[in-house]
Amino acid sequence: MINHFPLGDALCALPQPYCADSVPAGLFDRAMAEISHFHCQQTPGYRHWLNANGLKESDLDSLEDWSRLPAIFANFFKQQLLLSSTGENALELTSSGTSGQKSRMRYDERSIAGAQYMVERIFQHYGWNTPDTPCNYLLLSYEPQGQISLGTSYTDQFLCRFAKANRVAYALRNTGDGHQFDVFGVIAALQSFAEEGMPVRIFGFPAFLWQSLEHMQATTVKDLQLPSGSLAFFGGGWKTRAREEIPKAQLYARIHQQLGIDTTDCRDGYGAVEHAVPYVECSHHHFHVPVYAKAYVRDPADLRVLPFGQRGLLGFVSPYISSSPAHAVVMSDLATLHTGTTCGCGLSADWFELHGRAGTTASRSCAMAAAELLGEH
Repeated sequence: MINHFPLGDALCALPQPYCADSVPAGLFDRAMAEISHFHCQQTPGYRHWLNANGLKESDLDSLEDWSRLPAIFANFFKQQLLLSSTGENALELTSSGTSGQKSRMRYDERSIAGAQYMVERIFQHYGWNTPDTPCNYLLLSYEPQGQISLGTSYTDQFLCRFAKANRVAYALRNTGDGHQFDVFGVIAALQSFAEEGMPVRIFGFPAFLWQSLEHMQATTVKDLQLPSGSLAFFGGGWKTRAREEIPKAQLYARIHQQLGIDTTDCRDGYGAVEHAVPYVECSHHHFHVPVYAKAYVRDPADLRVLPFGQRGLLGFVSPYISSSPAHAVVMSDLATLHTGTTCGCGLSADWFELHGRAGTTASRSCAMAAAELLGEH
């Protein structure tokens, strides 16, 4: 079988996720040109989208500033399923859809494998890829019922492959008629895990762990000491409980106090079903950008790229995805981009800090433009 993406696959297979010096010269640019050519030829409307934003397909081979590639707003994927030829019968994943609308994304085998390999390399980098070490798992996500299509649940299940599962407990239990948060079950699981002596891995939505810790404190449940080697790794944000969101430093301090996990072993992950490249907090709790992608911060008013240190809309480019033209996206999150040397953790890769969701005006106007140019084809 012919590999249509040798450059993109080579980039996604690089074993050192934060070492820019390990990336062969020009590989990122050539991989981005490769995937952009593919979408021009295999995704209806994409070439029209490119032309309408001042680029011709012939410009792709000499492009070095990939912020010039017209991005699609992540919110647009809530309105329309955008597919290339390889996305027609591919795995479909959805966002959590807190506003009632859910993004629908398709991932062909090549795209999902690339995203998963990136996660594997990052887990390896941080010493979390320990397949011979059995762990107990608390998944702060949905207990599966049939095929998993929710992106966060799919991710949590995948993360369990990096350490052998002894026992798995779910925070959102399947009632047969939906899911219900089981705070008593979460606390009971943590108590039994503390007694068993195996490392514990906690994955999923932070709001449910915070609610469990609050309940433990309110009902005078004794603080626990989870075994050495335990990890709390969050993803998916606070969703419908955004009003209850508390600073991460406060959450991590309470985890250390009540569960005995060191704050350096409490990490957050940033990602989205519309952009599956993983951004994982370092030991200083900053989201470094791996070599598989480039990040930009854009002015919400006109989408021009802003310099380091200025707040704007977070955007990414990465050649990993072939099933949908999501290789250049703008998220609805506000962020500030910083140079790697300002972190202090030892990584040289740039990092970003998040400031929450932006207003909807910019995303709506961009989504309307995309709808006109892509949706009619």
